[in-house]
Amino acid sequence: MANPKDPKECSFSFSDFPEDVQLCILSFLSLPDIANFACTSKRFVSLCCNDTKLWFTLCQRRWGSKTQINKWGGGQITNKLLYKTLTQWENLIGFWRHCGRAGLSGQCPRLIIFEWGPSFVSGSRICPSKNGTYYVTKSPFLWMGISPDGQIVYFLDLEGQTEIPSGDFGSWLEFVCLDQNLVPANVNFMGKDHFVVEENLNFWHSSKSKDVLRSSSSSKNLIEDSDEVIESGIAGSLPDRFVSEMYMHFANRTSPGGGGDRAWRRQRKKEKERQGRRKWEPEHFLKVVDCSPTPDKPLQGLWKGISGDMNLNFYLVKYDEIGGIICQRIGDFSSSYTLVFWTSEPMSMESPFSLEEERIYDDRIHFQPVAAEDQIHSQPAMTGIEMVSHIQHINSSCNLMLPSLVGSAGLQHGEGRIGQYMNGTFGFGFLRDHFIIDLKHIIQEGRLLDSVNLLQ
Repeated sequence: MANPKDPKECSFSFSDFPEDVQLCILSFLSLPDIANFACTSKRFVSLCCNDTKLWFTLCQRRWGSKTQINKWGGGQITNKLLYKTLTQWENLIGFWRHCGRAGLSGQCPRLIIFEWGPSFVSGSRICPSKNGTYYVTKSPFLWMGISPDGQIVYFLDLEGQTEIPSGDFGSWLEFVCLDQNLVPANVNFMGKDHFVVEENLNFWHSSKSKDVLRSSSSSKNLIEDSDEVIESGIAGSLPDRFVSEMYMHFANRTSPGGGGDRAWRRQRKKEKERQGRRKWEPEHFLKVVDCSPTPDKPLQGLWKGISGDMNLNFYLVKYDEIGGIICQRIGDFSSSYTLVFWTSEPMSMESPFSLEEERIYDDRIHFQPVAAEDQIHSQPAMTGIEMVSHIQHINSSCNLMLPSLVGSAGLQHGEGRIGQYMNGTFGFGFLRDHFIIDLKHIIQEGRLLDSVNLLQ
């Protein structure tokens, strides 16, 4: 009988545990640790390569509460591939802002949010409402998924009109074949906080795209019937090729003496010229790392506020390395952001305030949303001086009317106030103005507030 006091007789090796227990233990390790463990014996190599057990457990433990692991790729891809892909994509979850000037026709959103879907990751454009309320609109922008044959696919939704697929990603690929608003894209990651989206002009010509679409049963016949058109080299998206084929058919019937062939060549030339015009220029996006306030930085994050023209604007507030506060307005098409104010040495005052500070605050109005459009926020706001916990001075501001000027000509040195409210929000205004812009949260506890889906 083993002596319980003897550690040599009571010790167990990893091999003594059942396989299910071994797999459970391995699922807590990092990938480098698993790779090092696999080098210890041939038996452990087989154990670490077990896709249906180990790699599924790794995926389920990490993302099972956020997405449906079995649905990705129609359930036909390896869990190891899924783990590798989602490891890269999970950093996308959250808010990103556009970097640089607007591209074609101002189609590029200034603020997007990435979220988990049942078998895909979706990026939605977040825009201020246009009806003088605190509501924000949410519409599709970028779809990311894996085809049943393991191909990574990205599609841009330029019009924001595609309904969110309720089934697996393969069923949505069927819809891609017939939706000309969806543009094939490539996403290039430049570190963890920067990526570039560009149009994939070669998607419909590649053999991979045909394999992706053949993997869907209802689109299989569609693609097989179009093989001859694709191989002919006619430019344009897939539906455009069917139009070209119809055009050639009627041209051959109505044009005597070979005129149909000349018409076909003219149509082919037009198709190539139209294909040469991009629908989307490469655009850069940066991650909004600190999108919510903290006890040490109560003003940081993404905010929204109604300005003097009764339009809703988005604001990004950050703290610099020396404690200064920077406020930028997001959403202008002329640039990626507009500097609203900055203060290098904020001076904070606590309640009770001096009579002069109370007068400065009480003499200014607070803009309210349109009552008929916003029943939630149209009630009289409790923004009296008694609701203000701290007041900070603004010693510099940027000219709101000239956002394109970045030199000294566009900078105004002025004085203002930031009022922190007891409910965790704040408002700001300048002494030269007669109003205060009260800001509310865009996101709280990871949830987008006051959103309206344009497709509903």
